[in-house]
Amino acid sequence: MTINITAIQAFNDNYIWAIEQTEQPELSKQPVLSEQRTVALVDPGEAAPCIEYIEANSLTLTTILITHHHDDHVGAIKQLIARYGDHIKVYGPANENIPHCRLPLSEGDQVTLDSPAISLEVFDVPGHTAGHIVYFNEDLLFSGDTLFSGGCGRLFEGTPAQMHHSLAKLKRLSPQTKVYCAHEYTLANLAFAQAVEPENKALMEYIGHAKSLRAKAQPTIPTNIATELAINPFLRSNHADVKQSAERFSGKVLVTEVEVFAAVRRWKDEF
Repeated sequence: MTINITAIQAFNDNYIWAIEQTEQPELSKQPVLSEQRTVALVDPGEAAPCIEYIEANSLTLTTILITHHHDDHVGAIKQLIARYGDHIKVYGPANENIPHCRLPLSEGDQVTLDSPAISLEVFDVPGHTAGHIVYFNEDLLFSGDTLFSGGCGRLFEGTPAQMHHSLAKLKRLSPQTKVYCAHEYTLANLAFAQAVEPENKALMEYIGHAKSLRAKAQPTIPTNIATELAINPFLRSNHADVKQSAERFSGKVLVTEVEVFAAVRRWKDEF
């Protein structure tokens, strides 16, 4: 049995993540029937590309995982339930209103799916929205709009202190943890990161890598925690170069990491 994670592209720059279980039969057995191939979707905001992927690959939709309430993450739920049945399990943040969500989650909860067979833990990560959650295990993180490659989500409902604290949780994950975020914002984020840390060699190398991928119309996602710790200014409020750049932008001395983070976030909003 293997688990594959595939990006379904939606809207202009959204990624809906398909977690697919593919059972490999023994050579002596008959080919696996289509109903044995199952899929869970993370943040399905647009129905058409989800339906196209499911039906082109003869998959059975079993589960929907939601990180937060914004329409580009939940907009397809009702159509998918109508098409494939209300037996589909919909998980989402306990503190937000998610369509068809009968399985609300908050920090400390665990999601164990039978098909596809995967187990995920939950963090509360307020900041982008008040009730945003992420799903993770030792190998991967579905970060929604909290952590992007080279960036983080805008603070629509939370405070800089909340988002800084939320990102601190993600920084503590294994460096090898793959990060599956919900948008292809990488090149724009890296242009800003370069303004913050123009001498960051790891960042310069990553910019070249990301540009090469996008030139071939390939996703820059997944990234991983180790890469983001090296290049993402929103995870680097404790670094002197980031602090100095934030102070130049804000025109004042910044004492705490939260103050540095807040200044960098304001700067990005204006960039």
